[in-house]
Amino acid sequence: MIIKVCGMRDAENIRAADKLKIQMMGFIFYPESSRYIKLHPSYMPEHAHRVGVFVDAQIDNILRIAAEYELSYIQLHGNESPSICRQLSENGFGVIKAFSVSSADDLKACTRYEGCCAFFLFDTKTPLYGGSGKSFDWSILQHYNGETPFLLSGGIAPEDIERLKNFSHIRWAGIDLNSRFETEPGYKNIALLNNFVNQINNI
Repeated sequence: MIIKVCGMRDAENIRAADKLKIQMMGFIFYPESSRYIKLHPSYMPEHAHRVGVFVDAQIDNILRIAAEYELSYIQLHGNESPSICRQLSENGFGVIKAFSVSSADDLKACTRYEGCCAFFLFDTKTPLYGGSGKSFDWSILQHYNGETPFLLSGGIAPEDIERLKNFSHIRWAGIDLNSRFETEPGYKNIALLNNFVNQINNI
């Protein structure tokens, strides 16, 4: 089970989270986000893979930031084309393409992105680009029959352990945690996160 913690920006908070048994840590480079990372933190994760989150950014800008922050993965939350995903993949990055989900019809868009992404990420459809704290009906994902593994996102909360235990899908690779573990935007409650991560790792 891949555990990704997203929306980090405080150096000491990043350091504390990096000590937990998580595999990915996300940093948001979308200026409109309340979790936008304006300044390079003095500490970046040394154990978790670094994931940069972008929304319809120019590819040159993505590559510049990826080099500066030594990113391993690029997560795309906008209307980026399969060709952009392919270019980034060819540049050596694992690409995570996010899709907003409220019905089975929303999963049809995934087909165009098969073969050019390491993971898909299924998030709750809202006017925002993630981080809404709202969940969606996970049973919709039984209609997903693609080959690309996916991360489950969208308002996953500390009380969702049983719900996660009862969820299954052959392509389910992991979860994305963000707003429901925060004391304020961009700052995680490490004790709450640690307890949840330990429970997830024991499923």
